[in-house]
Amino acid sequence: MAAAISALNAKIRSQPTLSYFCSTHFWGPFSNFGIPIAAILDTQKDPELISGRMTAALTVYAATFMRYSMAVTPKNYLLFACHFINFGAQSTQGVRFLKYWHYGGREEALKMKAQQAVQTTKTETQNVLQQGEDKGKSILHQGEAKLKEVKDKMIK
Repeated sequence: MAAAISALNAKIRSQPTLSYFCSTHFWGPFSNFGIPIAAILDTQKDPELISGRMTAALTVYAATFMRYSMAVTPKNYLLFACHFINFGAQSTQGVRFLKYWHYGGREEALKMKAQQAVQTTKTETQNVLQQGEDKGKSILHQGEAKLKEVKDKMIK
């Protein structure tokens, strides 16, 4: 069994492309791509959810390992690409965090939410008033019909 595994390993390592896809130079960055993908997806979420400390840590992490990917032999361009994308996504998150918490973004968002709430309340109030008016007219028409019916009975 060990001889078969050894022979398979030798066959894999003899082909450069296959050897690359079976190495940590491929699978390390490949599995690490979850971090930048998550960061890119997070750019669509509410900036109130962003952790400034975590974003700063991930930005430093990405910058450090971008440098590391070029320092190892052989250079790992896939790892560099992974951390380059992560660095960009984390930098975007960092800017969003700063705008929201330190440059008036939060106040603007709260103002917009308040305006939407006022508009929703106005619309709902108008709907309730219209329903009340319609119901009142319906009751009035029913009362007039009953009154007419009673008058007709009294006349006979």
